[in-house]
This record gives sequence, C-alpha cells and structure tokens, in this order.
Amino acid sequence: MEKLVYLFYPMALLLLLFGSKWYGRKQWNEEAFSLGQSKAWQGFFAAMIMLHHVGQKTCASWLDRRWPRMPGLELFVPIGYYFVAFFLLCSGFGLYKSWKKKENYLQDFVKKRVLPLVITFFVTDWVFILVRLALGEKMDLTKVIYYITGIQQPNPNAWFVIALPIFYLMFYLCFRLIRREGWALSGTCLLVLLWVLIGCATDHNDYWFRGEWWYNSALFFPLGLLFAKWEGKIVPHLKKYYLLYLVGTAAAVWGLYRCSVLAEGQFGYYCEWLPSIWGRIGRRFVTAMAQHGAAGAFVLFVYLVGLKVKIGNRALKFMSAITLEFYLVHGLFVELFAFKTLDSFKPLYYINNAFFYGMAVLVCAIPFSLLLRKLVHPKAKFFPEVK
Repeated sequence: MEKLVYLFYPMALLLLLFGSKWYGRKQWNEEAFSLGQSKAWQGFFAAMIMLHHVGQKTCASWLDRRWPRMPGLELFVPIGYYFVAFFLLCSGFGLYKSWKKKENYLQDFVKKRVLPLVITFFVTDWVFILVRLALGEKMDLTKVIYYITGIQQPNPNAWFVIALPIFYLMFYLCFRLIRREGWALSGTCLLVLLWVLIGCATDHNDYWFRGEWWYNSALFFPLGLLFAKWEGKIVPHLKKYYLLYLVGTAAAVWGLYRCSVLAEGQFGYYCEWLPSIWGRIGRRFVTAMAQHGAAGAFVLFVYLVGLKVKIGNRALKFMSAITLEFYLVHGLFVELFAFKTLDSFKPLYYINNAFFYGMAVLVCAIPFSLLLRKLVHPKAKFFPEVK
C-alpha cells in the first residue's frame, strides 16, 4: 500500500497532457503565454504545490526522527518555489499586457485587483483561526489580535497573498506616478529588489518575512513585466534556436538545481549566528539568487514546452478557476490529516498512508475552495465553466 503514492506521478502527467495538442516541425502554439494557457499551467502547478506540502509532511529530510517517514514525494519537497516563480511571472506579464491594452486600466486597479486578494486573505485566515480554536489551540488576546490583523498568519501558506498585493501596489504606484514607461519598469524592479533585500536582512521569526519562501522567487514578478515588454523580440529568437534552447535549458534545470543546493549548503538562509547583519544579508542573497537561477531554468523550460504543446482539459480548466482559493485552503487539510500539525493543536485525524493522505487533502480542499470563491465573488457561479 505504501507504493500507491507513486501513482501521483502518472496522475500529474495525465492532468497536464490529457487533451493536449502537439505541434510539429515549424509549427508553434501561438497562445503559449495567453491568458487561457497561463491559467491552465497555474491550475496544474497549484496541484503540484499541494504535493509539495504533502511531501514536506511525509518525507522531508528535516522531519523529526519520531515522525513516521512515508517516502515517495521527495521530488516535490525542494522545488515549491519553482511553481511560485511561475505564478509571479504570469502576474507581472498579465499586469503589463493589461496596462498596455486597456485604457484607464489603473483607474480602479486597487478595487479590482488588490482588494479581492486582501479579502480572500482575511477570510481564509479567520477560517484557520476558528478551526485552530475548535481543535483546542490556546490563544491569548495578543495572539488573537496578531492573527486577526494578519501580523501573524494562522494559515502557513498565506504569505503569498500578502506578497502579491504588495507587488501589485508597487506596480500601481510606479506606473501611476511615473510617466515614462522605462522609469516605471525600473522603479518596480528596484522596489521588488528592495523586498528581497529586506527578506535577506530579516531573521526567521513568526511574523512577516518569516522565512526564505517570502523572497526566494520574488524577482519573477518584475521579470514578468520585462518579458511582456520584450515578448515580440524574445519569442522569435527562441523559435529560431528552439532545439538549442530546449536541450540547453533541460540541462540547466538539473545543473542550476544542483548549484542552488550547493549554495544553500555553503551559504544558506539559517545564519542567525553571524554577528554581522551584512554577513547574513550576503549569505542569504547569494542563496536566493542561486534559487532564482534554478527556478528561471525551470520556468523557461515550461515556456519552451508550451511553444510546442497546447495544454487544456476540463480538469485543468476547473483548477485554473479556483487556483488562488485552492492554494490557500489546501494547507488546512495538510495540517488536519498530518502526523503532527503546527505544534499548536492536535490533528483532526492522522492518515498514515501518503497516497490516501494526499487524496484526502485534494478531495476536501476542492469543495472548500469553491465555497471560498463564492464567498469572495458572490456573483460568480458556484461551479465554474469547464467546457
């Protein structure tokens, strides 16, 4: 029964490739980074992030020795930031394209793009608070205030929905206040770089910037803006030397991953013991840039595959409609069915088989994602169109 966990690998391929269209020589998927295709990839990567978090609870190398190991998902454990990098790239790309095409795009930007993310963040955080209280966690008034206001996150995956609206606001302020496009792009890039440096200067804690996942893929947001601006020159170049880039990038995915592992071992993020803040910033920045390089190779490889393969099926269409909600909600069930939760409350029910554990998370997270989507967007249909 332990080997059932390996079914997740063919299931992932089936989810990605079922119903896909493949293009032959000198033929291209001209919609490789269209809204529909990017959302389909995001829906797929949302499911992969779930496997990443399940793997962290079943087979991660840092688990306590008393924690029962369930091997099988080791591939997903160290690469969660790869998938986040793709999300951020798509976000930057989409913002720039919309700003370029839509008149007065920034007029209601905060209301339409930022506010829904903030509402979704607080709704899920408050649900997590209620669940944790129901399962016996003791909270004093200070802890409750920290959780309610978002200073601390009861949902361990909520950091992304803090970072993303802030990146959106960086884009909004730069493109609203700076008339020249080049300077606005430069301003956004510098602000996100400042975000990375603040993260590198912050030791691990229970508040914001509590760990490297807050910033080890952040630069892909401005990279998405730059890709959107120069897409007309980049894509023809990639097509012209497609095979060379495909083979080279496939090799770089492995090579740069090994470099990132080496950088983390030699420098690393856990360097609170260093007395000099500049030493800590330097070690973390080198490690973060190595991981940006590894994620960059992965994202480029995905795009190159997308130039030849058009993905799409009903399952991907469905997941693409609930990507954000699924990302936020699934962590609740990752905790509820784990051997051990966040050290604050007992799990609801421990599932001691990695496959059934992952499937339970998936099956429970989907209806809760639909409920959250309906709550935040009351006018939307409960079940999204999947034709």
